[in-house]
Amino acid sequence: MAPTISPVQTSPGFPSSTTVVVIGAGIVGLTAALTLAERGIPVVVLEKGRVAGEQSSRNLGWVRKMGRSAPDVPMSLAADKLWAEMPERVGADVGYRQAGIMYLARTDAEMDMHRSWLKTVSQLSLDSKLLSAIEIDNLVPGGQGKWAGGIYTPSDGRAEPTLAPSAIANAAIKKGAVIVENCAVRTLSTSNGKVSGVVTERGEIRCDQVLLAGGLWSRKFLANLGVSLPTLPLISSVIRTAPMEGPTEIAVGGPDFSFRRRADGGFTITQRGALGAPLLLDHLLIGMRYLHMLRAQRDLLRISFGKDFLRDIAMPRRWGPKSKSPFEHIRTMDPPTIPALNDEAMKNLIAAWPAFQQTKIQEVWAGMMDITPDSLPVIAPVAKIQGFTVASGFSGHGFGTGPAAGQLAADLIMGYTPLIDPSPYRLERF
Repeated sequence: MAPTISPVQTSPGFPSSTTVVVIGAGIVGLTAALTLAERGIPVVVLEKGRVAGEQSSRNLGWVRKMGRSAPDVPMSLAADKLWAEMPERVGADVGYRQAGIMYLARTDAEMDMHRSWLKTVSQLSLDSKLLSAIEIDNLVPGGQGKWAGGIYTPSDGRAEPTLAPSAIANAAIKKGAVIVENCAVRTLSTSNGKVSGVVTERGEIRCDQVLLAGGLWSRKFLANLGVSLPTLPLISSVIRTAPMEGPTEIAVGGPDFSFRRRADGGFTITQRGALGAPLLLDHLLIGMRYLHMLRAQRDLLRISFGKDFLRDIAMPRRWGPKSKSPFEHIRTMDPPTIPALNDEAMKNLIAAWPAFQQTKIQEVWAGMMDITPDSLPVIAPVAKIQGFTVASGFSGHGFGTGPAAGQLAADLIMGYTPLIDPSPYRLERF
């Protein structure tokens, strides 16, 4: 099951040429397209399924700097500014509210992790601060949890995944971008090592530049070109409640639950302490790169083996321009929810804030994230193919940083001064 997003009237036509082709209509690809269109650069966005059909509409909607690794903070700061400007820029409400984000700690060891992070970002002028248990009670009243403390960033916020990507897409279309749904890109056309177009299931589009913003699917697309991008999938299960009174406008992340107020008056809730980890063939191919993460967060992963592995094995790993690609076999990755995780989320949340005892669950869904070994994305040109840029591997952070990531990608494509230093996001680091 997938959340319902605001409608987008995409193009029924199929252009023969453009300047830039963006592969993938998630928030990063859409923001890149909007940026290019605002600059008067012809751009076509090609989406194998529908606009924001995967993780861009299924995420939690958090817009945060807190907890980011130090190299990633500049992009988060840039995203804050762009999110604040987004309603005026696109002429629509995207649900952005700078209401703050708080993490809670049950133990001194968990507090030490927050202290350590604050130390690593001490030169970055963030407004993050440690909280005592009393301060937590004052900011989020009615709780019954026994907290060692917490950490709070008042300038962090939230936006609505079911509103924002559609609003960005509609604004890009008004500025001249063309968005085509249900049109998978199979491969690139090249001439003398340079991009000359893309080959889709409906034919070829000639272009000078290509941006791959395919999220979970980018690894497969690149592998077919002989380019390695290490990403593995994790699944988050999510709950949407009916409108209700709640303890705070602050988004709160406990060790084993999280909640944040939605624009519709309900809450988005998840089991923050656990993610589904379906085993695939890629775990055998690149799993060793993730051993450090497994050791550090072994309690986080609920590993499963079954239908996902068999489906993955059945998919082609190499294909040509005239062959059906994996992106045509599965238009939208729609993983089943993990009921045990949702049950745990509600049980743990109710124990901490009894006000959620009367919660009415209106909808549940799951989303699949693409995780890199260092949890940082790749936003960079591909050295071996001139005119080809990648923006993928956002590791569950793509929505929050999406406006900045998309603009940075657009800057790199057209040779503009980059919004931020792109060096932390080089493909070559792997």
